[in-house]
Amino acid sequence: MDKSLPNRAIEWRDRQLILLDQRRLPNAVEFLSIDTVSGTFDAIRDMVVRGAPAIGITAAYGVVLSALKHQQLDDGNARQQINTDIARLSTARPTAVNLAWALQRMQKCLQNQNSVCLNSLEKEAIAIHQEDIAANKVMGELGASFMDAQSTVMTHCNAGALATGGYGTALGVIRSAFAHGKLEKVFANETRPWFQGSRLTAWELEQEQIPVNLICDSAAASALRAHHVDWIIVGADRVAANGDVANKIGTYSLAVLAKHMGKKFMVVAPTSTIDLNSASGDDIEIEQRDRQEVTNVGGNIMATEGAKVWNPVFDVTPAALIDVLITERGAVENPNTSKIVQLFSKQDV
Repeated sequence: MDKSLPNRAIEWRDRQLILLDQRRLPNAVEFLSIDTVSGTFDAIRDMVVRGAPAIGITAAYGVVLSALKHQQLDDGNARQQINTDIARLSTARPTAVNLAWALQRMQKCLQNQNSVCLNSLEKEAIAIHQEDIAANKVMGELGASFMDAQSTVMTHCNAGALATGGYGTALGVIRSAFAHGKLEKVFANETRPWFQGSRLTAWELEQEQIPVNLICDSAAASALRAHHVDWIIVGADRVAANGDVANKIGTYSLAVLAKHMGKKFMVVAPTSTIDLNSASGDDIEIEQRDRQEVTNVGGNIMATEGAKVWNPVFDVTPAALIDVLITERGAVENPNTSKIVQLFSKQDV
């Protein structure tokens, strides 16, 4: 892997999981080698790897590491241990549905075997990874087709190669638009409290010389007013059956701004991110994280000790605020329940 410009945040090499430590960017490009389920769980929980598709892919490889560890056991005990590890991995982070989706796919692969087969599980995890990259490229082209020449885009958080198997969802659209000469520039919101926009998105775009302007989250409305922004383009961590979207905290605010100011709002996510078991955004569990993520920045205390903190990682954007949902199976304009059902009736791409 070219460490100056990693195309992927996740690599599977010699039956080890290699993760780009995204907590260290942009100051350092460091990779962690993980060979245990516990290490995989910690990497997801502690945000070494983040982004819904990337979390699912990482967990799938974690199941392979479990099978590798327990391959010397008899079949019954091996299955029990692997299923225990799958259950543990499923609790690493609650909101991104790709985690459960990938683990369910790995568990189905295990159940379909007469005896535990490490090679089959490894093949399935690699397929999940490769299919995500292929889906991202399809979505990139489809999303870019909605854009006119010389478009200006605003994005929030990081939904690029770092958050997926490679290429990206929202940034995949931006990459494709840039490749087709349709993109003038990008406004990237800093994305408090983890600064994914400033640390990851701006860094990722700069690596490919895609024009990017970094702004404070609180400057979004002013930027939309002062500049001719055509599209706000974001990824998603879970899409409910009615088209409501859970994404990084602050996304809902941008959607409201877009509606008020006449800007187009695009969500880009593979169908693995759509949760048909969640009827609406009200059914999506929103992860809450530690207060220190808000009160401390770079080791510096930014708030009084007695201040209480409410730190939801995600918010829910109602489907009514979304102009188009881009998936690898097609585009859903003004998404709703019936259109989502129709999307899933299509043949796999």
